[in-house]
Amino acid sequence: KQLAALGEVYVNDAFGTAHRAHASTEGVTRFLRPAVAGFLMQKELDYLGRALEAPQRPFVAVLGGAKISGKIDVITQLLGKVDRLLVGGAMMFTFLKAQGRPVGRSLVEDDRLDMAKSVLEQAKARGVELVLPVDCMASAAADGSAPGRVTALAGLGAEEMGVDIGPETVKLFAAKLHDARTVVWNGPMGVFEVPAFAAGTLGVARAMAELTGRGATTVVGGGDSVAAIQQADLAEKFTHLSTGGGASLEFLEGKVLPGVAALDAV
Repeated sequence: KQLAALGEVYVNDAFGTAHRAHASTEGVTRFLRPAVAGFLMQKELDYLGRALEAPQRPFVAVLGGAKISGKIDVITQLLGKVDRLLVGGAMMFTFLKAQGRPVGRSLVEDDRLDMAKSVLEQAKARGVELVLPVDCMASAAADGSAPGRVTALAGLGAEEMGVDIGPETVKLFAAKLHDARTVVWNGPMGVFEVPAFAAGTLGVARAMAELTGRGATTVVGGGDSVAAIQQADLAEKFTHLSTGGGASLEFLEGKVLPGVAALDAV
């Protein structure tokens, strides 16, 4: 009430905090009207919303990051909307192990193997092409303290872990992206903060940047993916880079964002 008494109009332009029901994002709007979205908030909701609700097709999602558990709601939501789903990052190894393939010491969520099998079955049932890597960068250490080598997945040693997708996978993903008209990307393809393990993430970023140049809509969920794109100096070559990591993830999951729900007009 004290905050609300200071103003006549409430404008929320902080998409990055819209998934949190805080005093400044949701509480103050109960006492201060009109409550509306700012231009950045509107742009975020337009691009993310359009990608999910009325995408030009083929619609391809690229998902990476460490854990399937953190992305399962996004995967489930996207399976009902996309034509293709490309999976990289450490979570690919949970899918590969679910298929009975070698994973060495790669990060695997053993308690999510059934979930991974279910996703593979759902994709097949819905006619969604779920594309997994064919090779990877292998190393004995994820922090870059040990050298890496490129190997087909079948050649991953028992003491090695996958730290990035390999060059053949970058080519495969680029081919699967080639005709896309809408692409949503969330999560890096490997441990991109270690320069030696960044090639996969940067390769996917370049493939998407080319698509933008050919008229496709390329939308990147915030966080690490955006950081990688900025690091590669490709920020100008994407249709939209989200400013909200957690908020964009929850939006892609189909959740209502409290900071958006609290507004009169968006």
